[in-house]
Amino acid sequence: MSRLEDLGARIDSREARIGVVGLGYVGLPLAVEFAKAGFQVTGFDLDSEKVRQLNEKVSYIEDVPSEDVRQQVEAGRFYASTHFNDLSLTDVINVAVPTPLSKTRDPDMSHIVAAVAEIRKRLRSGHLVILGSTTYPGTTHDLFVPLLEEAGLECGTDFAVAFAPERIDPANKKFDVREVPKVVGGETPLCTELGVKVFQPVFDHVVQVSSTQTAEMVKLLENTFRAINIGLANEIALMCDRLELDVWEVIDAAATKPYGFMKFTPGPGLGGHCIPVDPSYLAWKMKSLNFQARFIETAVEINGQMPEHVASKVGDLLNEDRLAVNGAKILVLGVAYKADVADMRESPALDIIQQLREKGGDVRYHDPHVPECRLDDETLKSVDLTDEALKASDLVVILTDHSGLDYDGIVAKSSRVFDTRNATRNVTDHREKIFKL
Repeated sequence: MSRLEDLGARIDSREARIGVVGLGYVGLPLAVEFAKAGFQVTGFDLDSEKVRQLNEKVSYIEDVPSEDVRQQVEAGRFYASTHFNDLSLTDVINVAVPTPLSKTRDPDMSHIVAAVAEIRKRLRSGHLVILGSTTYPGTTHDLFVPLLEEAGLECGTDFAVAFAPERIDPANKKFDVREVPKVVGGETPLCTELGVKVFQPVFDHVVQVSSTQTAEMVKLLENTFRAINIGLANEIALMCDRLELDVWEVIDAAATKPYGFMKFTPGPGLGGHCIPVDPSYLAWKMKSLNFQARFIETAVEINGQMPEHVASKVGDLLNEDRLAVNGAKILVLGVAYKADVADMRESPALDIIQQLREKGGDVRYHDPHVPECRLDDETLKSVDLTDEALKASDLVVILTDHSGLDYDGIVAKSSRVFDTRNATRNVTDHREKIFKL
């Protein structure tokens, strides 16, 4: 029996040791789920503070309860480490590191390359290495595998490689991690078989595809679909603004159609790691093949205009009260990129706050999930959401629709509210104070 065939038997018996490189919003939930399934799991991260918290049984991610971490640590199934030498003790290595865009919107592979460098030093016959970071089609085959093979081993014979994209949706209470089907594609049929086998105890359903490139494209299609449809919703919002129509009423009415329509909503811009970034990976890849991704480019342009549109609308609303942005007291509600998370990645709120501050606005923010945030070289701190803070503001701007906020009270105490998320849709009193995107 070969080492890879032996790995399959070790996975079936839960003897295989699992490693997860990168303990962020993707890696930590995956590591905990592997531990829950009965595997021994070591999580690796360069952030020593994160590692310390986890080993002290404390989670720093809202979607992963500290109780889950405590149970797995105490059971001896989960341990966090900054020491990559421990990779040599693992049988399966999941790579869940960031894949941002550079300032020129080119894919930044530096985190993947750095992870591979650590893995390659400890790579041995019988290892299964799974890339889960979102990236352009061909990354696994053209970059990931050749870098690993520099260790002198052959993929598909000595070690296995698969791509299994993450599908994490922070704060989604409808579907937990294991309920979302896992897509897996390997470099060879055996690689795919092992990738499917290791995820079957963790996910309710595993979807096998024919190659790593297919799996990479699946992930990009999912998020490009969302980005383009959000771009359409944002363009409809801009149209309704010109036509003096309520875009939320239009969308809600259209959504009553039981077929042929899927509801997407506008907002102040796109945030998070996936939706603003992933379509650009695909567009970048297609440029190398002399193909223009026109839908993607249009959606990126429209979505990128929304922070400027929101800042402009703030100026218009203040002007109606004979006020300028310069010197106006503006209270922003929510700076996280979506409701009920602390994630600030690519948050449009930062762009909007920056634009208003550049025009002289006295901008403060409240976010129950983000006690402080960085804006250029300055640290901003969340202010308490008091009646006095609301009454003292010339305009309250809702940029993130956190569910824990009392929107009835916010509207009642504020002089004006600019709602970019339709968070005030159920407010019945003082609706004359509410202005929508």
